[in-house]
Amino acid sequence: MNGDGYDCAIAVSGGKDSHYQVYLMKKVMNMNPILFSVEDNFPMTKAGQHNLKNISEEFSCNIISIKPNINLQKKLMRYMFEKYGKPTWYLDRLIYTYPLIMALKFNTPLLVYGENVSYEYGGADSEETYSAKEQINNGVATGIDENELIENVGMALQDLSFTRAPKQSELDKLDPIYLSYFIPWNSVSNYVFAKKHGFHDLSHEWNRTHHVENFDQIDSRAYLVHSWMKYPKFGHASATDYAARFVRYGMITRAEAVELVRKHDHNIDPLSVRDFCDFCGYTETEFWNIVDTLYNTDLFTKDSFGNWVLKHPVWEKD
Repeated sequence: MNGDGYDCAIAVSGGKDSHYQVYLMKKVMNMNPILFSVEDNFPMTKAGQHNLKNISEEFSCNIISIKPNINLQKKLMRYMFEKYGKPTWYLDRLIYTYPLIMALKFNTPLLVYGENVSYEYGGADSEETYSAKEQINNGVATGIDENELIENVGMALQDLSFTRAPKQSELDKLDPIYLSYFIPWNSVSNYVFAKKHGFHDLSHEWNRTHHVENFDQIDSRAYLVHSWMKYPKFGHASATDYAARFVRYGMITRAEAVELVRKHDHNIDPLSVRDFCDFCGYTETEFWNIVDTLYNTDLFTKDSFGNWVLKHPVWEKD
């Protein structure tokens, strides 16, 4: 335990996995964790507002959140969306850098993450390891050259201070770990557990057209534009992600999963688009014109109505 009374740090959102992480470290391991979270400045769902507060109240933990510079977020979102199709790069980068920065400030070498994203879902560095020391390099929010952003977005060098990971000599003082290395990591089991400890899903609030569940990434609507952008670029998005998990968990058949993907994967929710456009200052016409330039023509073609459709959809392979 350090001088502030904290045994470890945990990187959290308000999600189901965060509920499980905090429970394990606080109630099972009998540690006193300090929690670090990144807000996204978007309008929050009622569930999102409740869940982060619930973690603090249910498990008696302090949470320190960063609310990013709103003007900077808007500028960076527009630039990264239009050039790279990665509108939430700034937020995602902070999600990776902020807990590292704060763990050093609070002298909590043990920094706890839930799952190893690269190993669980595939990635260039998909190694099964307990150590999260290389997580900052996993490709989700890889560093963009600061000079590019300064020249093209119109910002000062100091505006990007929180997007910089600590120097290697500082990182070597930390021992970040993945809980998913030590225990089975199952999205549905974590959800069932979290509900028993006050977690709220989107039941009776919002039935998302491009998801097949109501419990993952539920804090805000606008953020989901980012995760849906996998679809025009790679041909799959959140519906595929969860339909595949449900098959692996033995909950549905492959044929049932294919039908879920066919119905939902392409169909981004209009409320997500609306909130995203309102925040960034786009008209919906401008939004769709930008998305139109980002479709991967190796995977997609346009039908007679002008809709982008997959050239080789999975349901035609059965």
